[in-house]
Amino acid sequence: MRDRRSVDALSIVELEELLRLRKRAARFARVRQQEGKPAGRELLDNDNALLRPDASPVRPPRVVRGGARYSAAITDAASAPPRRRIQWRWIWDRLLLLVELLAVLGLVMVVAELFLTVHELNEESRVLQMAPPPLATPLIDVALLPGGHTAPDGVGDPQPASIPAHLQHLVAEITPLPAPTPGPEQAQRIVIASIGVDAPVVEGDTWEVLKKGVGHHIGSANPGERGNCVLSAHNDIYGEIFRRLPDLKVGDEILLHTQTRIYRYTVQQTRIIEPTEVEVMAPTSSPALTLISCYPYGVDTHRIVVIASLSQ
Repeated sequence: MRDRRSVDALSIVELEELLRLRKRAARFARVRQQEGKPAGRELLDNDNALLRPDASPVRPPRVVRGGARYSAAITDAASAPPRRRIQWRWIWDRLLLLVELLAVLGLVMVVAELFLTVHELNEESRVLQMAPPPLATPLIDVALLPGGHTAPDGVGDPQPASIPAHLQHLVAEITPLPAPTPGPEQAQRIVIASIGVDAPVVEGDTWEVLKKGVGHHIGSANPGERGNCVLSAHNDIYGEIFRRLPDLKVGDEILLHTQTRIYRYTVQQTRIIEPTEVEVMAPTSSPALTLISCYPYGVDTHRIVVIASLSQ
């Protein structure tokens, strides 16, 4: 027999059971709707059923008068989706992760840009070294050893920025030497098999000239002549020609090519000196070869000097 009591006449236990059954009926209806099937009649008849004390299902009570609105409110509350809270902690963790990823990406880009810049400088230098040697330009800087890593202060400035202030007045007083006329006795190529050097030799050792290869100091002796033949090159830019100069050992062979012949020199000693010790470029009474570059690699606060003598 259908229970026709109003909501006000139901006990708390009966109301809770009614709410549970309505929730179950609503879930079942949603599942059937998703599957495209009509709701089962047998469950729809029992969706508002109450349990008697003997645990047997009965028909749901009929709600009259003001109880209809109460019953509808219970149904809406049961079928309404739960309200989700904003996960601020999750959002903060994802934001920190994004910042860290951006920082790592920026660091990788900086390192990649550095390596690309060095690679472009080396490639540009190799292209210039393959080109015919230009006419030599006079060198006016003898207050400092050639092969410095610091570029000139400005366009057309003959004084490298690395010249100490107390020596710059000496550079200003130097009269430039005239460029020598190219001849068959001038060095054109240097080969050092023990450290993998095979590079062109150009006249002069200014900043721009050393981009093209190994520079022959204007005024120093030519290969095979009595005197000091001074050659210089960079160690960490523009081809890194003299990067392995510190690896040379006493007795290693150095070949200087001219248009007419090849001169063989033997390494006698290696020195680490200050950039202002220009006396290593002084003339000698016998044929000698002096190689100059910056030292140490990437720091360039000193100069490495390799001295060799002409082999008989």
